[in-house]
Amino acid sequence: MKKLIIEGGNPLNGDIEISGAKNAAVAILPSAIMATKGTCVIDNIPQISDIECIKKIIESLGAKVVSDNNLVTIDSTCINSYDANIEEVQKMRASYYLIGALLGRFKKARVEMPGGCAIGVRPIDQHIKGFEALGAKVTIEHGAVIAEADKLVGTNIYFDVVSVGATINVMLAAVFAEGKTILENCAKEPHIVDVANFLNSMGANIKGAGTDVIRINGVNELKGCNYSVIPDQIEAGTYMMAAAACGGKVNINNVIPKHLESISAKLIEMGVDITENGDSITIESSRKLKGVNVKTLPYPGFPTDLQQPMTTLLSTAKGRSIVNESIWESRFKHVDELKKMGAKVKVESNLAVIEGVECLTGAKIVATDLRAGAAMVIAGLIAKGTTEVTNLEHIDRGYPNIENKLNSLGAKITRIEK
Repeated sequence: MKKLIIEGGNPLNGDIEISGAKNAAVAILPSAIMATKGTCVIDNIPQISDIECIKKIIESLGAKVVSDNNLVTIDSTCINSYDANIEEVQKMRASYYLIGALLGRFKKARVEMPGGCAIGVRPIDQHIKGFEALGAKVTIEHGAVIAEADKLVGTNIYFDVVSVGATINVMLAAVFAEGKTILENCAKEPHIVDVANFLNSMGANIKGAGTDVIRINGVNELKGCNYSVIPDQIEAGTYMMAAAACGGKVNINNVIPKHLESISAKLIEMGVDITENGDSITIESSRKLKGVNVKTLPYPGFPTDLQQPMTTLLSTAKGRSIVNESIWESRFKHVDELKKMGAKVKVESNLAVIEGVECLTGAKIVATDLRAGAAMVIAGLIAKGTTEVTNLEHIDRGYPNIENKLNSLGAKITRIEK
């Protein structure tokens, strides 16, 4: 069984580099199949398992994909299928971006229902609403989403709830719709802006990404381009919390501090010293932290993807903390693992009430999903003794070389591959 063996209690010091944003890359790579001329050369792609899945899916459609470390080149001019049905499609949530991309390019798409982390019900009704408003007929047959249209026509679409996935997916389809499309009540996350910038680099006409209203003027074709993915806000936030939890001084490089403001604000409130330096941020912590209250919200609020690492950080902070998970209803599964290590956490519906303890103790724990896996690693770093973390496939979906990066700061983590 693959596992991480963590010897806890070591402060973290030094420099760490943040990789490209997972949530941007898993949408940008499917977007590249919309280029009917030229090739897309995309830099700063994180080397994680979700990216390997996306590349295999794109290749199965007929695209040519070449990888060189963090650089991925995609020639989609020879794509000959709109049917994404290989096993990898069901392994990750972001495979649903293929629906918007294929529908835009071919006016047809057949994509197996996506998989991903079990953190609650994540319907795609807002995606379907958007596709149908553009003129597509959408059905679900034999576990696959099938979308077809004689043509796509721009229109006004108001999302009933703020949805990152629906905002990106409908934006993709609307790029090739006739006339103007206006999307309202859009999500504002940085990776939405990154996807829009990538599409514009290929020749799309998208304005307003990053606000709650996005305007798209349809175009007839997209061409290949050169592009570099933004730094990963969630990876950076995870290492900020690890540094705060372990104590020491860590310089986190290749970040956009603006994207981290909600995280920095909470850490400062807890007693962490934070300094911004252009494209880097320095975390200095004495580990004498106090509890705070946190509520997850759409960007620019506190990210739901960092709720689990934050819960771990708060488990040893002085006093009581309350974490309100307002995005997903099943994102406290990691709490049972923290309790094995001595944490005092009581979950009531979407609230976690945390009574800070003096320390955690090492135990055998499980990564229940991607971000819970990061939370378990942080728990192991601050615990007394040895911690074993299993289900590493979750962690590897979103964190490139996590043990090597942390070990470079003074952590003691060993990966067992058997």
